[in-house]
Amino acid sequence: MLLYLLRRLLLAISVMLVAISILFCLVYLVPGDPASVALGPRATETQKQALREHMGLDRPAIIQIGHFIGNVATGDLGEDVLTRRPVSQLIVRALPNTLILALSAIAWAIILGIPLGCWAALRQNSWADRLIGLLSTSVIALPAFVVAIYSLLVFSVTLKWFPAIGAGQPGDVGSQLHALVLPSLTVGLGWIGYLSRLVRASMLEVMKENHIRTFRAFGIGERLIALRYALPIAVVPVVSVLGVGIGSLLSGAVLTEIVFARPGLGKLAFDSVISRNFPVVMGTVVVTSGFYVLANLIADLINTFLDPRVRQEL
Repeated sequence: MLLYLLRRLLLAISVMLVAISILFCLVYLVPGDPASVALGPRATETQKQALREHMGLDRPAIIQIGHFIGNVATGDLGEDVLTRRPVSQLIVRALPNTLILALSAIAWAIILGIPLGCWAALRQNSWADRLIGLLSTSVIALPAFVVAIYSLLVFSVTLKWFPAIGAGQPGDVGSQLHALVLPSLTVGLGWIGYLSRLVRASMLEVMKENHIRTFRAFGIGERLIALRYALPIAVVPVVSVLGVGIGSLLSGAVLTEIVFARPGLGKLAFDSVISRNFPVVMGTVVVTSGFYVLANLIADLINTFLDPRVRQEL
């Protein structure tokens, strides 16, 4: 198990190095001069050149990449071009809102998607199964930003059930939870449908296994078999999918933050792209990539405990 963990950690570090290198190259090729944006149109060429040297933009690209990776390894994500504040401070302020939104969306997907998929599997080919399948497929096909816009128009503007923008009053937990309901459901809606279809298919496969037939032969009830013996195995693919899909959830959270004007990494990255604030853009993408890799690592480790077959292959 320890050797498996070390292999996964080395793979995660390799993925992060490749992701940071590709990100740096893409940002390096984007048109626009951060020094000109920071100093404004009235700055002289001498002032711009001095700021480029301060930011290290006058060095060769390969040296900049190595310097950036070294700084990231020590927790230094650079300096905001506009405010000269450390990028890590900006990210630390914005990160909790994005994590809360993404985790709330995952909670909606787990709480609603898994029971719906289990229920549909136990009532295969019934009207309930067909209705869940129809609704699940429909919400999967809807992009998160479309759901966000129409949810905002219906539930905030027309019905006035939820606030249209913001993350609630600071320090007021009730207000913050009220403001979180609609954005989190918007991000998690597609995953509710996806997990319900995945759990249904997985449950139907598990219910055909030999050990399930043995339980039936001993006279154990169908519902007890499904909940105690089949469901823990059927949710193993769900853990893997959520680990891979954390990137999709974070991207959905980014778009939702923009629509609902919620402070978070998405809003921070969007504003930074508009202002050509490249250090902040790179810092937010590096942190997001790190959470993506970490989620995959955690999902793999959870699978080793949930599925005995994975442990036997280690």
